[in-house]
Amino acid sequence: METTEHINLIEVNPLNVEDYGVFCAKNKKAPGYAEKVKWMRQKLNSGVKLIILADAQGKQLGFVEYSPAESCWRAVDAPGYLFVQCIYVARKSSRDQNLASKLLQAIENDARTSKKLGVCTLTSDGPWMANKTLFEKNGFVQADTRGRFELLYKPFEIESPSPSFFDWTESLKEHQGWHLLYADQCPWHEKSVSAISDVAREEGVPLQVTHLNKPEEAQKGPSGFGTFALIKDGKLLADHYLSATRFKNILKKEFVG
Repeated sequence: METTEHINLIEVNPLNVEDYGVFCAKNKKAPGYAEKVKWMRQKLNSGVKLIILADAQGKQLGFVEYSPAESCWRAVDAPGYLFVQCIYVARKSSRDQNLASKLLQAIENDARTSKKLGVCTLTSDGPWMANKTLFEKNGFVQADTRGRFELLYKPFEIESPSPSFFDWTESLKEHQGWHLLYADQCPWHEKSVSAISDVAREEGVPLQVTHLNKPEEAQKGPSGFGTFALIKDGKLLADHYLSATRFKNILKKEFVG
């Protein structure tokens, strides 16, 4: 545990996860929590690090999850870099203290100690992803852009190769009919997949659900987000968590349109 100005940076691992949780799934009885913990304990995710910000009283204020880019769960090709998968600081008062920047600094320190080329991340102005403001403030620049996503990076040497996107449009073409692909990297996916599957059965939609088990399946999958994709006949309809209501609206649009 690292302490800075009465703020604790707690590294959560398979041994202490039951003590600190995974931040974004507060209810330990929820299926998504159990699946996230199981995901963390898989050998292929041994390089993933989850750091939780907590104040002196133990109140959790935010978190960041990152890993070597070679084993990240996004459609990103960035060998030699650390990749930030998720970052979130809960309250405005916490954001005003630049706590998110402290999280990024911790990752940068780890990258330098580990002799990495730098740090990179995926950003978007859309839902379920951090926008680029925080990263640009901390010296990140654009490496690539595709659709709603920007790939930002902070190299330690000017001659370091820049990261790039994998082309997920090629994988999209292979998914004809209705498909839902997801991974347990996000604990909210379990709830979403269950709700979407129930609606699909009720509406008679032949939805094929695929559970992504390896990072390379997300990297070479049909969406930039990597760990979630709703597809119909090669068209990406959603690349992030959906509620039952939102899925019903998509069905109406697809069947009417």
